[in-house]
Amino acid sequence: MKHIAFFVAALLLTGAACAQQTFPNRPMRMVIPWPPGQATDLVGRLIAQKLGEILGYQVIADNRPGAGGMIGTDIVAKAAPDGYTLLAASSGPVTISPLLMKTPYVPERDLAPIANAGFSPYLLVTQPSFAAANAREFVALVKANPGKYTFASSGTGATAHLIAEYFNSAAGIKATHVPYKGSVPALTDVISGQVNYMIETLAATMPHVRSGRLKAYGVALAKGSVLAPGIPPLATAADLPGFDAAAWIGVMVAAGTPKPLADKLTTAVDKALQSQDVRDKIMSVGIEVDYRRVDEMASYLRNQSARFAAIIKNNGIRIE
Repeated sequence: MKHIAFFVAALLLTGAACAQQTFPNRPMRMVIPWPPGQATDLVGRLIAQKLGEILGYQVIADNRPGAGGMIGTDIVAKAAPDGYTLLAASSGPVTISPLLMKTPYVPERDLAPIANAGFSPYLLVTQPSFAAANAREFVALVKANPGKYTFASSGTGATAHLIAEYFNSAAGIKATHVPYKGSVPALTDVISGQVNYMIETLAATMPHVRSGRLKAYGVALAKGSVLAPGIPPLATAADLPGFDAAAWIGVMVAAGTPKPLADKLTTAVDKALQSQDVRDKIMSVGIEVDYRRVDEMASYLRNQSARFAAIIKNNGIRIE
């Protein structure tokens, strides 16, 4: 019996090794937990198409929107850990939602990072007539008048809301939060002067900055952004050392995916993001390419989770 058990185990190990060596040997799918046209969808589709070319098998983009990205994310969290089901992962459902509500998955337990693809930079913006010439003056003015000024967001608990609270806390600002249902109505009221300021994605704000309808004081990424030339990082412009925030987009798989398969996928994503046409298309939708391999991405996600958890706790943020 011992010999039979050993033989069966050897066969299983051999089969697993062969599967890893021949991976992939059939089409794969990239689950995108957002509707078509959203930033994560656009980036996910670009990477899926390029991965198909690199790996030799089609990677099918599969939109599974709903519940703020949690439905599609849960599909991958519960998928077989065989490398054939990928997730176009992003900040909302992976980093922030689990901090604000009970989710059907635990990211650290159920998902494994493959590679970070990019960041969505956020800009601090006001109406052009706002009485501050630069970020330092902005902080000084608002800080000197606690409770007088208002800031908009696309909704309570949204990434933009949490980054704004992070900025306010770092700068010692006390302002009133005005939540909206989406960034468009929020920006509309900032442009009209009904709300004083907002920190929102570069994709949503930059067209208004270029047209002169908004004034930009700084970008939330500590290193600045190639997509916002001439706009300084808030870390230096507002004298906030270490201030660094963005929404991330990357690729993940189900936890338990064998390391050789994960490594092969990571290398393929690396090759995809080295392609200039892919990089240009990603940047054209307001996402800055920022490739990070498994370990670096995992470390970044842990840091982001800890940072946003502190923001939520310190500001008593709850989803009603």
